[in-house]
Amino acid sequence: MIVAFSVSPLGVGEDVGEYVADAVRVVRESGLPNRTDAMFTSIEGEWDEVMDVVKRAVAAVEARAGRVSLVLKADIRPGVTDGLTSKVETVERYLAD
Repeated sequence: MIVAFSVSPLGVGEDVGEYVADAVRVVRESGLPNRTDAMFTSIEGEWDEVMDVVKRAVAAVEARAGRVSLVLKADIRPGVTDGLTSKVETVERYLAD
């Protein structure tokens, strides 16, 4: 499965990059395939391991902010691996035509 999620503190002002970095650090240290862009961090793996990482990423932000917003989208497709790469490669292939 691939999960794209965004975690952000609320009530800490406009500059949230330092808090978001705490969450992304948890994801990167997980060892699961992941990628971060301007809006979301995507992570790929089995349900329990991915959701555990998301939970720990939220906890990392929550440790410094009393309120946290979480947006999560999941692509649950058993048997598919390397979806983070292959889905993008498919789109790029169509764009090249």
